[in-house]
Formats: sequence, structure tokens, C-alpha cells
Amino acid sequence: MGRVTYIEFNGTIHTVVIEDGTSLMRGAVSNGIPGIDADCGGSCACATCHVHVDAAWTTVVGAPASEAEAELLQLAPEVRDNSRLACQIKMRPELDGVVVHLPEAQH
Repeated sequence: MGRVTYIEFNGTIHTVVIEDGTSLMRGAVSNGIPGIDADCGGSCACATCHVHVDAAWTTVVGAPASEAEAELLQLAPEVRDNSRLACQIKMRPELDGVVVHLPEAQH
């Protein structure tokens, strides 16, 4: 299990604990975190779980893990070098305490 801090565009902070192997998208949806739409349910098909990984965590989280994720991120608004799809980031022990920022909009 590990802690994830989601910071909304307006600065509201939500910290939750999720099981190892659970995606950050699923953790947000299961805990009612606003700003993660997750239209495709986590199948890496829509880019509505776009997050900006906090600078302190980019190396640990890593760059987009697949070509499909990188292609979807091209469609998302507010894409940055630290952009990832939360459905593709799975909680693991080294991510305990990870911080992600939510863009103003997912569409």
C-alpha cells in the first residue's frame, strides 16, 4: 500500500492510500477525487486521467511506458514533459508518497 497525493488545479489537496498494483486513476476514482474523468475505465484509450507528475517524482515514476500512452498524451490539453496517464501508473512500494497535479480540464 502507498500514499498518493492528488493536487487539483485550484490547489485542493487529497491524499489517499491505495493498494500496490492499483493504478493512480483507479485510486482517484475509488476515492472520489475530482478532476480524473477516466472515461475509458483505465484501458489507455482516452487520456481523461492525464496528470502532471510532481518534479520530485518524475524519475521514480518514469516517462510514458508505452507508445500508446505517448500517442494519447498528444491529444490531451496542457501536456508537459511530466505528463502521464494515471491509468498507466501502478502503485508500488517506491511510489509511496507520490504527488501528481491535475490539469484544469481533461477534455
